[in-house]
Amino acid sequence: MIYEVRTYTLEPGTVPQFEESFAEALPHREKYSPLAAFWHSDIGVLNQVVHVWGYEDLLERGKIRAEATKDPNWPPRDTSMIMNMESEIWNPAPFMRPLGGGQELGDVYEMRIYTYKPGSIPELLSRWEKALPWREQFSPCVAAMHTELGALNRWMHIWPYKDLNHRNEIRKASSGTPNWPSGAPGRIRQENKILIPASFSPMR
Repeated sequence: MIYEVRTYTLEPGTVPQFEESFAEALPHREKYSPLAAFWHSDIGVLNQVVHVWGYEDLLERGKIRAEATKDPNWPPRDTSMIMNMESEIWNPAPFMRPLGGGQELGDVYEMRIYTYKPGSIPELLSRWEKALPWREQFSPCVAAMHTELGALNRWMHIWPYKDLNHRNEIRKASSGTPNWPSGAPGRIRQENKILIPASFSPMR
């Protein structure tokens, strides 16, 4: 299983317009494969939308995208507000549960992306697999994966919360213990953004 994470930067003020256009066209795209998640940024880099698609492998991705682009109703009609498009392929950790499936987990999601020195990911996976069950006593981790194509040696983890107050409470309760946070040697950069799920997102 792989996940394609597509991040579009839009003109300021056009996120609602893009989401409306995307929602209108989505049923036509989902004839070929389901959407896993769709969010827009609220804190961090603004005016971004993030949509996630799952595939068995790169061959399936290529086949499905080729079929979908032949559909007269896809891509969305109105994409004039897109200023930049990025795509990365991510490998889910062996212990990660599948994304999507109509999960209603929270009104805000935190996406954290860490960059590591080359060769660090195997040790990171080992440490996370041991520590995550303890951390998930507080709140679930909906994604834990590392890059396969795009910027390499990156580790993404995504957490849902009821609201920002809930996020602060959970992070305070779970930090500063022998079990968490669980990292690995070689971390060189950290990023995070707060995301809001679209009304049509399978993960809300």
